[in-house]
Amino acid sequence: MPTPRPTSPAHVPALRTALRTARPRRGLRRLACATALGAALLSGTAIVPLTVQAQTAGQTADQSETANDAVLIADRVFLDGRERIIAEGNVEVLQGTSRLRASRVVYDQDTDHLTLEGPITLTEESATPDGPVNTIVLADSGELDRDMRNGLLNGARMMLDQQVQIAATQLSRVEGRYSQLYKTTVSSCHVCQDGKSPLWQIRASRVVHDTVERQLYFDNAIIEVLGLPVFYLPHLRLPDPSQRRATGFLLPSIKRNSLLETGLKLPYFISIDDQRDLTLTPYVSSKTKTLEYRYRQAFSNGALSINGALSKDTLSPGPMRGYLEAAGKFYLPRDFELKFNIEAVGDDSYLTDYDYSDKDRLDSEVAIQRASRDEWIHTALTFYHSMRTTEDNATIPSIIGDADYEKRLFPTSLGGEVRLGFDLHGHFRSSDQDFDGTDADTITDGRDVTRLTTTADWLRTWTLPMGVRAEVLGGIAIDSFRTSQDISLPESETGVTPTGAVTLRWPLQKVAASGATHILEPVAQIAWSGGHALDIANDESTRPELDEGNLLGLTRFAAPDRRERGWRGAYGLQWSRFTPAGWQSQLVLGQVVQEHPDSAMTRSSGLQETFSDFLIGGQVKTPGGLSITARGLFDTELQANKAEGRASWSFAKASIGASYIWLGPDTVEKRPDVLSEWALGGAYQVTPNWGASANIRYDVAADSPASAGLGITYVNECVDVAFSLSRSFASSTVVTPSTAFAFTIGLRGFSAGTAGGPVQGQCRN
Repeated sequence: MPTPRPTSPAHVPALRTALRTARPRRGLRRLACATALGAALLSGTAIVPLTVQAQTAGQTADQSETANDAVLIADRVFLDGRERIIAEGNVEVLQGTSRLRASRVVYDQDTDHLTLEGPITLTEESATPDGPVNTIVLADSGELDRDMRNGLLNGARMMLDQQVQIAATQLSRVEGRYSQLYKTTVSSCHVCQDGKSPLWQIRASRVVHDTVERQLYFDNAIIEVLGLPVFYLPHLRLPDPSQRRATGFLLPSIKRNSLLETGLKLPYFISIDDQRDLTLTPYVSSKTKTLEYRYRQAFSNGALSINGALSKDTLSPGPMRGYLEAAGKFYLPRDFELKFNIEAVGDDSYLTDYDYSDKDRLDSEVAIQRASRDEWIHTALTFYHSMRTTEDNATIPSIIGDADYEKRLFPTSLGGEVRLGFDLHGHFRSSDQDFDGTDADTITDGRDVTRLTTTADWLRTWTLPMGVRAEVLGGIAIDSFRTSQDISLPESETGVTPTGAVTLRWPLQKVAASGATHILEPVAQIAWSGGHALDIANDESTRPELDEGNLLGLTRFAAPDRRERGWRGAYGLQWSRFTPAGWQSQLVLGQVVQEHPDSAMTRSSGLQETFSDFLIGGQVKTPGGLSITARGLFDTELQANKAEGRASWSFAKASIGASYIWLGPDTVEKRPDVLSEWALGGAYQVTPNWGASANIRYDVAADSPASAGLGITYVNECVDVAFSLSRSFASSTVVTPSTAFAFTIGLRGFSAGTAGGPVQGQCRN
């Protein structure tokens, strides 16, 4: 073999002749020839960086095919005869999105192969529908063809998208698409060089990585935990880390319920296409055989989701149990929206038995609506199914229809704003009885009601001297009711309600020497509504309530089947404070005065007397993440009729929240006893890897817990572990107290959104 030698000026004519007579070359063949030519032109150098671009025969430098251009950088370049070119020292080959680094590269034009000496680093970036993906291959030695698409690398280690690493004795590249790795170890854990096994790894005789399908195929896979084999699979397929939606198994979980005993959930995700997917989750225990499902589909104008489950268990004598939830939203022409949600259950205890939901009423609704600056259109049909033991679905309004329209106008002749409204409402019971049956609530079992309401209001505001804001409102409402299947009420009733109100506000602001801003706003209102009370049922406004939102409202009822009438007034005070440091505080006080209190006002509403209960509400927020909110209704002796409060605190490692509610007895609202309950929940990041959470609800009136739960999580760069324990103490004819725990473990790197972890593993020196 001739001794390798640096190119010199004497070799330039012969080299140029060889280039002219050579056949057209592409890829690294062109690169090698151009590299030799560049080396010849840079004669006399010992260690010189060299960067050139390849050309096909007959092209000038300006006519190079940039799509296939390649660049070589090296300390030294040698010719070894006429067919071998050797690059040494910090060799770098750049071609497209590939970058190859090696200590020595030998190119043989006869075989069109590169012989590489390590350490070798091959970096490639490929475009995928989910974004660019980086693949890094490290090797000790190897051979590649001129396009670096085929070849063999020894002692290879591959890193996929900086998440999953694969170590192998040998790596074979095929057509730039497949990488075949032999005697492999796969893990997303941080691997140290101290000989200790990572937390988990998969050993296999062969792993094939398909860069087009973005899948990993394992032969004779053994899953190890801390070096101990725990599971064997002759064949295994996993998505590579770049996949966001790939068909395959998801994280399994172990779940124990005191009713269903210990069971295993193994979800399987099916990517039907870019717009649709289906997840099937078998749930098997000694008490149940359940199949959970979730179907999702995206459309050009909306989305659809369907969830549910089917069960055969020993808890119910029936053949099958199940539930269904479906929800969707679609954008229609002319800016209309179609929204729907459907909820259905086979039996009333199914959701609580399987811990799917704690709802005691299911609601299904289909609605079409459009909202714009000056117009609102809404139609909806709703169906309710109650699972409360105190309610009979035949005698509650289970079917409700609504059609609403509101328009805002700004007439220049009157000034201000005109609002026109239209509301058509109907609620229906499935019972056909026109009298009260055996219910203790004295509600006619089969009563159906249809209501038509039209309104017209005019509103205008002025700014008076000293900054006082005055609002004047005048309006009229026409309500027409039709009642059927109730022998105690007339079939039809119509009433006209004229309304007028004057409201005064006086906002005051002061900036203290400390920089704190104080805003004080006293408000007062006097209002009047005419007309007379109609002889109709109170089906819609059964829970009136005084709060900050309706202190200055013309009615505190929820719907037009009840209206406040006569003279009434309201007054209040709102104070707010903001500091430069981030402190915020607010206090609201208010009371309503009524000429004729409505008999439909419940005790809990605080509006039964001429002078209503005092409304007191407040909030404090600190820059440290602490927030406290409370409000209540108090009588003249400052005895609470209703009170609630919530506090939350969030900081770097923890968050905690607590709430308390107290309601006095109210027979009209079917609450004969005091309701008093507090709830507490929080989460704490014990270490960067370990986290804990807990929650509890306690019924103070009954002096017993309602529910409690505990959760523990461990997360690092390669594994997710979660454990939860919960206890429900509720008991009824359809709900049984139960205890449940769940345990899940997932391998990070093979699931969407699991790149990295809170803390990467560290190795000891």
